[in-house]
Amino acid sequence: MDFSLTEEQRLLQSEIRRFASEELNQEVSRRDRDQEFPRELWRRCGEMGLMGLPVPEQEGGSGLEPLSTAIALEALGYGCEDSGLVFSICAHLLAGVVPLWKFGTETQRNRYLAGLCDGSLIAANAMTEADSGSDAFALRTSAREDGDGYRINGTKMFITNAPVADLALVFACTDPDRPPAARLTAFLVETGTAGFQVGRKLEKMGLRTSPLSELVFEDVRVSRDAVLGGVGGGAMVFTHSMDWERTCLFASHVGTAERLLETAVRYARNRRQSGQAIGKFQGVAHRIADAKVALEGARWLVYHAAWQLERTRRVSLHAAIAKLAASRALLRCALDAVQVLGGYGFMTEFQVERAVRDAVGSGLYSGTSEIQKNIIAGWLGL
Repeated sequence: MDFSLTEEQRLLQSEIRRFASEELNQEVSRRDRDQEFPRELWRRCGEMGLMGLPVPEQEGGSGLEPLSTAIALEALGYGCEDSGLVFSICAHLLAGVVPLWKFGTETQRNRYLAGLCDGSLIAANAMTEADSGSDAFALRTSAREDGDGYRINGTKMFITNAPVADLALVFACTDPDRPPAARLTAFLVETGTAGFQVGRKLEKMGLRTSPLSELVFEDVRVSRDAVLGGVGGGAMVFTHSMDWERTCLFASHVGTAERLLETAVRYARNRRQSGQAIGKFQGVAHRIADAKVALEGARWLVYHAAWQLERTRRVSLHAAIAKLAASRALLRCALDAVQVLGGYGFMTEFQVERAVRDAVGSGLYSGTSEIQKNIIAGWLGL
């Protein structure tokens, strides 16, 4: 299978890399230290079309097919040194915009999609709870029928973009007596709705410019028009969005890993010890070579999964494989960059240590590495 980039894809990649490197990398260290969400840069990314990459142009998006969407986000990860901003964009797009585009009614799409695609609205996906992380469908948030609508009660945890969101995609149990795959319903809830509360802001090891908090729902009343994907269709909405997220979010990680690998290569070529460049030492050269193998394997797996999005149900298997490989490659390239740079890599001014902190979470979000192995094993009949 040939994944050589077309001329249009090369131009897309080049333009996004240029935009990200020129527009998004000012004061990244300070923003990381201050845990500051860069609203102005978010707005610029919206103007660039990054918030609605696969959405049809007539609905406010850029109209890219899935593989080109992955290539675009890979370019963003390569060019943008603020991994928190990249993460927030991907969470907004892949777990917020894509489900609305795919499962929304015409009324829902007309109401929200254009604003989400241009970045004037920010989306959050509210699935995770304190006691239902990996066991996502065991959530306790409930939505009970109330006249011509529903009342939502519960608490969500670790919700990306929650402190700045305008719209939340909230998953709740509408029928606890049904099987797990049919008991959940997805709701579109505006954050200004009565009873909707943003809980305490959570501080993280990495991705510190991506805001994270609890969400609390106390008798939040929504109409039936807020249901996304039909009553009992929440599992389908969630699973579909995870296929996109495990593929395209981790495409951005491939781009970040490539940038980190290039940093290590440059340093190994220029840093001299014992009369020669350190890249001439086998211990350094082999470390970098192994990282390159991991990176290129992850890239192919991500492209393969992206190509299968919207084509086959088996994409869930390949998205899990891609996610697992890309998270490993990212963390490896980050740690290897620190090791190659030595003491300089450990210093904050060289910014590689921040990449390590940001990379650690890749084995946790979008389903832990262990969950991806469970998915893969399940597809193998185990």
